[in-house]
Amino acid sequence: MTNNRLHIDIETYSPESLADCGVHRYAAHPDFRILLFAYAFGDNPVTVIDLASGMTLPAPVRRALTDPKITKVAHNATFERTCIGAMMGQQLDPEQWECTMIQCARCGLPMSLGEAAKALGLQAQKMTEGKKLIKQFCTYHEAPAGLFGSQGGPMQPNDDPKGWETFKEYCRMDVEVERELDKALAWLEPTGDEQYLYAIDQIINDTGVQIDLELVDNAVRIDSIYKARLNVEAQRITGLSNPNSAAQLKTWISERTGLELDTLRKDDLPDIKKATDDEDVQRVLDIRAELNKTSTTKYETMQKVVGADGRVRGLLQFHGTRTGRWAGRLVQMQNLPQNHISDIDLARELLKEGDLDMIEICYGNVPDTLSQLIRTAFVAPEGQTFAVCDFSAIEARVLAWLAGEEWVLEVFRGHGKIYEATAAQMYGVPIEEITKTDPRRQKGKIAVLALGYGGGTGALATMGGARMGLSADDMDGIVEDWRKANPHIVKTWSKLETAVKRCCTTGIDLATCGLTFHKRPEDGTLTVELPSGRLLCYRNMTLGTNRWGKESLKFMGANSQTKRWEWIETYGGKLTENIVQAIARDCLAHTIIQLYEKNYDIVFHVHDEVVCEVEAAKAKEHLAAIQEIFADTPPWADGLPLKGAGYITPYYLKD
Repeated sequence: MTNNRLHIDIETYSPESLADCGVHRYAAHPDFRILLFAYAFGDNPVTVIDLASGMTLPAPVRRALTDPKITKVAHNATFERTCIGAMMGQQLDPEQWECTMIQCARCGLPMSLGEAAKALGLQAQKMTEGKKLIKQFCTYHEAPAGLFGSQGGPMQPNDDPKGWETFKEYCRMDVEVERELDKALAWLEPTGDEQYLYAIDQIINDTGVQIDLELVDNAVRIDSIYKARLNVEAQRITGLSNPNSAAQLKTWISERTGLELDTLRKDDLPDIKKATDDEDVQRVLDIRAELNKTSTTKYETMQKVVGADGRVRGLLQFHGTRTGRWAGRLVQMQNLPQNHISDIDLARELLKEGDLDMIEICYGNVPDTLSQLIRTAFVAPEGQTFAVCDFSAIEARVLAWLAGEEWVLEVFRGHGKIYEATAAQMYGVPIEEITKTDPRRQKGKIAVLALGYGGGTGALATMGGARMGLSADDMDGIVEDWRKANPHIVKTWSKLETAVKRCCTTGIDLATCGLTFHKRPEDGTLTVELPSGRLLCYRNMTLGTNRWGKESLKFMGANSQTKRWEWIETYGGKLTENIVQAIARDCLAHTIIQLYEKNYDIVFHVHDEVVCEVEAAKAKEHLAAIQEIFADTPPWADGLPLKGAGYITPYYLKD
């Protein structure tokens, strides 16, 4: 390994909680400091600089931190780059940094340094003492027995010299592990676009987005007052000391109604309410349902993460999922509640005024109203506005393009009414017959949304088939009709599964649907070369037996629910979903790069939607240009019809 790679790991202190506020606010605190700085140029021995004990960074290291010829490498490089930049008093160029955590994600490995090292069986392994030492030396403590001075703070090196020496060794070993990991993952060299995209992502995260702190603070205050009122009312009705206690409340309801209740979960409350005529019990259940709403959690997070300039940063995690899509961090933009309030300007105004009574009079359910206003806390600065644009039906377009379902592509090249066209195709009628109110349109819509990845009646039910009044026979019919109308998509599921199975058993590269499948003999990783040239990776992909005793595919990955590293089963439909979402992600990546190069200020993006700050006076002109960029098909996706739809708004919302 050449000496133009500088491997870095640091240990830091800030009175802020890193987990709660994110690295940007953490490093911006006046008392933030770097305690230990471990580094190695190439394969040279690791050196630990004890900054907490008065040492200083050597001049060659300090120069290297801004030298574009030296690539800085770290695990979760955002942390090192941001913290070192704060120490130096300057913004460090993300184009000069590489992140082994992102490389782990690309390779289908755990993103944790320690877990990745275990999964690979590296010779160097992360020391287990780290968590205890970080709590000891890197977090704020109150000041018992004068250990930390009258103001409190972290434990100092001379308070535990032996522990401090272990901490230095821990920091040194992190560089050793990261460097070995860097070498082990060098086989998956990111494309030029991917490394460039990572730098753009870091710039977006560093820029952040402004929030309306007045609205946020009032939302937290009003929610607290309103829930206190509800608690008082519940206490008055029940006579209980703590009506929030499930045990106390179950006993009270049983005594009033004779109902024997196992749980009082949120999903159980409507059924319990229907089972009794007791108005007091019904009101208490309504109160409990309102108290269960976590309408202020995201507002409280905004208060914790906002910077001194009123902007929140670090909202996006690059390559946060197996497919390469971004994941949310801190405020979790990926699962913001939708807004359906018609006069949302008035609702915002009342909240900014802190008028709880008028909010309750106008909208009734206060927690629900606060929840619907969360998006609107993100605002454009004075003289600016948001241009919001997203891809229209991106997954349906990519799926049809991947499978070669030409009639679907023709719909998207023309009028774009995919729900009507699907219904017409399913039922063999002219599209003109399928009106907005035609029940067949709703069946076409639910089929498009639920059935593209091999799903059946279960997928329709999950998508809301039962709520639509569809019987099991109805759903069986929809599945059959949709599959007949989309034969190429149906064939794609088996094509992809067959290709992966053959590649796993023969070790021979296979190509189908514009994709190339390869299994690495070195570690069993199955790679799927996407049309963009990017690789989608499945660690240790192999054939196994599923719970029904049938042959199935499985690979090692992080369980989406438990986050544990374990065997995960997959099949043709799931492979199709992964590949379609990965291609859709690459379309978004192409668009983000185009927007960046045309000097649009992207403040964040969510799923397939991008939010830019633009000059308010020229907002319509900017939106039109942004929509054109969204419609620009990447050079590797010939024949894929893309379309962007957008709107202008002074604050973020779901149009």
